[in-house]
Amino acid sequence: MKTRFSSLVTVKKSAMQQSERVLQSANADLLSASTALKLSYNSLNDVTFPQSGSMSELLASKTLLESQRGVISHNKEWQKFAQDQVQLAKEKLKEDMIAYEKFSYLDLQEINKKRKEIQVQESKDLDEVALMTHTKKRF
Repeated sequence: MKTRFSSLVTVKKSAMQQSERVLQSANADLLSASTALKLSYNSLNDVTFPQSGSMSELLASKTLLESQRGVISHNKEWQKFAQDQVQLAKEKLKEDMIAYEKFSYLDLQEINKKRKEIQVQESKDLDEVALMTHTKKRF
């Protein structure tokens, strides 16, 4: 049964579904960032310092270590950003779910109101028919 809220319910449902997709995407990004950070730490553990050799080998190792620390710092920032995006997506989804539920409830109330009106009208019609047939039997 169509009500004045039916189209709003459809719009709010599609907005809620879009928010769900955004949240899924944000969760995937967070997982990717966490994995990258973990791999960065593992790569840092793999860096070894030469025990002997030339100064250029020591400087190359130091540069590699600094580079890896930069990668770790970047991945930490990426992970923090991804966590913030997940939080924002959760809040947006919550708002969209509340709006959808609100309009869905209003739609249901409107449907119930129309059903009651129809039942009352049917009852009046039946009473009128019964009254008409009862008066015909008297004459």
